[in-house]
Amino acid sequence: MTSILLAEDQSLVRQGLKMMIEMDPDFKVTGEAENGAEALELCRRQLFDLAILDIRMPVMNGLEASRVLRREHPDLKILILTTFNDESYALEAMKNHVNGYLLKDGEIDELLQSIHHCLEGGLIIEGQVAAKIMPSLIRGKEEVNEVDESITEREKRLLTLIAQGKNNQEIAEELFLSVGTVKNHITVILDKLELRDRTQLAIYALRHDLEKQSD
Repeated sequence: MTSILLAEDQSLVRQGLKMMIEMDPDFKVTGEAENGAEALELCRRQLFDLAILDIRMPVMNGLEASRVLRREHPDLKILILTTFNDESYALEAMKNHVNGYLLKDGEIDELLQSIHHCLEGGLIIEGQVAAKIMPSLIRGKEEVNEVDESITEREKRLLTLIAQGKNNQEIAEELFLSVGTVKNHITVILDKLELRDRTQLAIYALRHDLEKQSD
């Protein structure tokens, strides 16, 4: 059972989201918070697999909470779920190394699929938001001409799939590898490039045009 923390300041919205999330039998909302500070305190007292955070909340907003959660709980998956299709918010969320940024106006099935994808290691950015932030993420592309020479062709292909939003299972199927081998490759690439997480790998691939690399 996946343990989920849900931080949303509006009680009715929070209860509605909880009901929708728990429509999937694999998911259980085991912690609820009205603001980011409460979310942090809950995470310090119990373990969660995923934290779903609204952005605009009193006391501490979701972006501030995501930054602290990522530092204190590096293995926790963090998903921003908000009404704000705002480039500055989304970019700050990506800098905080969240695992996804979704809008609340999506379908229930889309939300549940995105949670699964996030838990499996995918990077989830809602389409409208991605269209706004991709130019900013790749702005430095012209300044970087070559991929680090230590990166092999297989590793370039893996970076391509990460940039395309594939999760570990999808990458494994694409490259005819085990999920464990994919995870090992990702660890090696992170070490080679001195990067911290999957989000930074995706941005690196975008900045080097690897998302356009063909099979």
